[in-house]
Amino acid sequence: MCPSVSVNRKTRRISQERRGAALLLALAAGAFVNGCQKSAADNAPGAGAPAMPVQVQIAPAVKIPDTTEYLSILKSRHSAAIHPQVEGQITRIFVKSGDHAETGTPLLQIDPLKQEATVNSQEASRTAQEANLRYAKVSLERAQKLFDARVISKQELDNAQSGYDAALAQVKALDEQVKQQKVELHYYGVASPMNGIVGDIPVHMGDRVTVSTMLTTIDEPGALEAYVYVPADRAKNLKTGLPVRLLDTAGNSVGDTRITFVSPQVETETQTVLAKATIENSQGKLRIAQQVRAQITWGVHEGPVIPVLAVLRINGQFFAFVSVNEGKGTVARQKLLKLGNTVGNDFAVLEGLKPGDHIIVSGTQFLQDGMPVTEQIQSNNKGAAGQ
Repeated sequence: MCPSVSVNRKTRRISQERRGAALLLALAAGAFVNGCQKSAADNAPGAGAPAMPVQVQIAPAVKIPDTTEYLSILKSRHSAAIHPQVEGQITRIFVKSGDHAETGTPLLQIDPLKQEATVNSQEASRTAQEANLRYAKVSLERAQKLFDARVISKQELDNAQSGYDAALAQVKALDEQVKQQKVELHYYGVASPMNGIVGDIPVHMGDRVTVSTMLTTIDEPGALEAYVYVPADRAKNLKTGLPVRLLDTAGNSVGDTRITFVSPQVETETQTVLAKATIENSQGKLRIAQQVRAQITWGVHEGPVIPVLAVLRINGQFFAFVSVNEGKGTVARQKLLKLGNTVGNDFAVLEGLKPGDHIIVSGTQFLQDGMPVTEQIQSNNKGAAGQ
């Protein structure tokens, strides 16, 4: 056999083997790509995955109150701040904080010695002037007899009458001064102006007080007034009769009332309008000067609500899942919500839902957008939403 023919056959055999290996490699690569695509399709949400059973509620349209909360201060029209009407040193304190005081009950005593001396001096002056008045009266009677006997002239009688009138006027003036000083002396004993409970007594025996010194307070149990300061831009809707609910720091209701007074002017410094609401305090749970939250109800509108437990919060935004029938099946869709105040156990929904939407209320932590679901309708708790 010729050597060249043997070489050519060997070369052709090697080429055929290489082509076969390349074909096998291409087929393997194609099978791998198809397998990856199928695996990715199988793992995609909703692609062949079994539908997840979920409980849903149909979003109801309920009457939602339009409310706003403001800080409020409780004040009493039956509370008195006790200040002295004179200056001096406190010598006695007759009561202690928490005592019940009747009208006229002595509270404190301010040193009256100086004022007593003034009263005594005025009374002595009045006594001296009364002696002058008696002498003037005797002189007038004597002059009258002499004039009747034509012993003295009419002018001398007039002079005696004038002396008597002047002495009488002096006695009356001094008498009024004595009364004034005695009234002043009465102010040195501080008494309760009404029935009530004695508050804090910040002064002590020996302290010198002035007319601006706070001695104590007298608080009469009874109705209080909530002072609510509403921003001027919202005050156009403010009117008497609007419902007000007072809440404590924990959000619990402490009483329901209504607006009883709206100020006709705006506070220049705060640009707010003062509104007052009277609240009964028969059990004494509320205290004067206590801060509470006043929830004013401006009106009522219809809108959807969503259970609190069905709401998800992600990065400061609120979401919920609703089930939607998209023709090929029912899937879960994530909705961005704008929420209002709580209404019972629900949130009022301002944006993102409409009445009739199917809200998913179970298994939301396992859901993804587009995941197939099967609905199990749960009855709406309308009673809780409407409270």
